Amino acid sequence: MNDQNEFRNFSEFYPYYLEEHSDVTCRRLHFVGSLLVLVVAIWAITSGKLLWLLALPVIGYGFAWVGHFKFEKNRPATFKYPLYSLMGDWVMFRDMLIGRIRF
Repeated sequence: MNDQNEFRNFSEFYPYYLEEHSDVTCRRLHFVGSLLVLVVAIWAITSGKLLWLLALPVIGYGFAWVGHFKFEKNRPATFKYPLYSLMGDWVMFRDMLIGRIRF
């Protein structure tokens, strides 16, 4: 849709990000992956098993990428917009938690 140079800020990127996550199963997989990232991060820090922090990208992106390749049938925005995409993951997670986006 847009070239990277067309997004001057995250506010311009986020509507594109949401378009790339129109499938409810894809969004749910993103949510589960993000939730597991939080749970594992808290557990790793509180238990002192800090090596588990290395698994966080695999956990988070693993769920998200399955959602994109299997259900959404598109290429994850992470490949082209890594920082904005990471920010989008957490904004969408929050928006799903508060009911702004359908879970």
